[in-house]
Amino acid sequence: MPPASSPTRSATRSVSGSVVVEAPPATVFELLVTPARHREFDGSGMVGQPVAGPQRLRLGARFGMAMRYRPPLRFPYRIVNVVVEYVEGRRVAWRHFSRHVWRYELEPLDAGSRTRVTETFDWNGAVSPRAIEWLGYPRANARAIEATLARLQARFASTPPA
Repeated sequence: MPPASSPTRSATRSVSGSVVVEAPPATVFELLVTPARHREFDGSGMVGQPVAGPQRLRLGARFGMAMRYRPPLRFPYRIVNVVVEYVEGRRVAWRHFSRHVWRYELEPLDAGSRTRVTETFDWNGAVSPRAIEWLGYPRANARAIEATLARLQARFASTPPA
């Protein structure tokens, strides 16, 4: 099983990484659009449990999550996200008040038995993109993307393709 690609920073304000998982896109998508399961694949260590919203995401859905800020501070907070991109089985993305976007894109491989998952942190539309850069979020989120993709890969490593 190939490792996750190292997250890369584009000329625009985004960082992305990709990995191939041993599951069909529909299976991976169900995990991504179920807020109660986000903690299962979060590589940042920040995501807690959902506190509000639907059981399954859709375009325009709002969902609240309990979060915990990164070390060294580790203070708890809550955030409300809105789904801003949605293509069933292929793409889901959300943002919160700062307007930066977390995006997951799925590409079927091997007649749909495996999936290339690409995760992107995109701060092109952020309220204050320079503040995001100054605070080091692109670098930290690139590390989190790498960890998240590794968790997704491991999560589906034992799941036989459907």
